[in-house]
Amino acid sequence: MTRRGKKYLDAAQKVDRMQIYSPEQAIQLAKDVSYANFDATIELHLRMNLDPRRSDQQIRGVVRLPYGLGKPVRVTVFVTPDLIQEAEAAGADYVISDDEGVQKIMDGWTDFDVSIAVPRMMPKVGRLGRVLGRRGLMPNPKTGTVVQPEDLASAIREAKAGRVEYRLDRTGNVHCPIGKVSFPMEQLTGNMAAIMEAIRRAKPSGAKGIYVRRVTLAPTMGPGIKVDPNTALAMESPA
Repeated sequence: MTRRGKKYLDAAQKVDRMQIYSPEQAIQLAKDVSYANFDATIELHLRMNLDPRRSDQQIRGVVRLPYGLGKPVRVTVFVTPDLIQEAEAAGADYVISDDEGVQKIMDGWTDFDVSIAVPRMMPKVGRLGRVLGRRGLMPNPKTGTVVQPEDLASAIREAKAGRVEYRLDRTGNVHCPIGKVSFPMEQLTGNMAAIMEAIRRAKPSGAKGIYVRRVTLAPTMGPGIKVDPNTALAMESPA
């Protein structure tokens, strides 16, 4: 049995384990019970009624959060030489267009949060699967990170503005950050609504019965708070 520290136990006393909270109540409570000495992140955890082994029950995508995540997003792009200036002008932090840049990543450099590639660069990017794949940084058309040249600038700007990827993991769960504890309630609620709306729209054809079994909010350091799944799924993004 895991032993909890005094700060955790004190915070947990503020949460009624038998109560199912509304999204707004849960967000406020998550802010209140966070005991980290830094600006912690509030995480959204969804227990889905989906089988990750079945191809018709997969969900994966990206959500642009209307209020961002409260931190700079470092973007690396893989482009052909003729697109270097456009990528830099759009705000890309790192631009890779040759084998030297690819080798740098093969050697272990992954000091970025999002990677975007144009299709012509994917043969080179494919060599980085072992490095980028393990860190969730591999460009993928399903997450909007493999884009046509004409869409490159907008993809970079959206990534910098703050967007998160959601996907069903091997245990049938989805995990997403909704923002920092310091965010105003309106911003945290808006970000959560954007994610829940995306999850609702992504419901796969193979989903049967209850779609979302359990919704929980929790700060980086603090107890989990149960949220009413039906109310959460009914949330609508302000953006």
